[in-house]
Amino acid sequence: MRKSKDFLLLFLKGVGMGGADIIPGVSGGTIAFITGIYEELLNSIKAFDIAALKLLRSGNLKAFWQHINGTFLLILASGVGLSLLTLVKFISYLLSHHPIQLWSFFFGLILISSIFIYQEVKKIDYRILIASLLGAMAAYFITKTSPASTPEAAWFLFVSGAIAICAMLLPGISGSFILLILGKYEFIIDALKELKLNLLSIFALGCITGLLSFSRLIAWLLKKYHNLTLALLAGFMLGSLNKIWPWKSVLTYQLNSDGKQIPVVEKNISPLQFQEVLGKDPLVLQALLWMGIGFLLVLIIEKLARGPRTAI
Repeated sequence: MRKSKDFLLLFLKGVGMGGADIIPGVSGGTIAFITGIYEELLNSIKAFDIAALKLLRSGNLKAFWQHINGTFLLILASGVGLSLLTLVKFISYLLSHHPIQLWSFFFGLILISSIFIYQEVKKIDYRILIASLLGAMAAYFITKTSPASTPEAAWFLFVSGAIAICAMLLPGISGSFILLILGKYEFIIDALKELKLNLLSIFALGCITGLLSFSRLIAWLLKKYHNLTLALLAGFMLGSLNKIWPWKSVLTYQLNSDGKQIPVVEKNISPLQFQEVLGKDPLVLQALLWMGIGFLLVLIIEKLARGPRTAI
């Protein structure tokens, strides 16, 4: 039986998860694991089953709430929501005013995260290498051929939410990372910043759908094909680094629905080319510093994850 202090701690854990989810490369699932609520979170999500539906249809709301561990989910979600709304303006500011430093930080986060995922693979053989290579090739192809700006249609927002939320549940894989691959990270950041409820509601509906369906598939894959799944995911993360290379040259722009000019096609360039083509300081030393900070952050989180975890 939880006490008031325990509920406050749970709320703070939700705040930590929300802060992690907004940063590509750091997973809310990792924070849940570190703080000892990962298993309870997965079991609570899985509780949305046929039995829960029957309780809801019969009008037995109290039993339904207890069945899905509703108080736990509500308090945790409140912490996540508060953290997202608080941090989103800061991230939006960095995207606009310090893009090289921010993307360098994300680059370091994702690179070191993929390495730690490889460490979770129990046995390395030719199947692991093939799965990793396929994941890297698939991610590179997707990021190379996909435009910088993807559709803003409702169906694409829905699909983005469904896929991103599943990644959030995996320790080591970030939902924000998936949004980066789908070209919807900055779009969702702006929607949160400006509280565009029509867009956020569609995205949230996709998240709910993903939680109730795809999360079960991911859990099954991790249980049945643990090493292969992790190798595929780690390879995918490495291949996707192409997407967040800090130095880019925009080839074409277009106006979005808000009349804001956004890049459609971008090309990765070297820091030297960045200075020659754009006439701007590539800030190489700062970029390396922020990559290092990204490395350090994941190292600290990984150390905490391997140490004793706090349970409430």
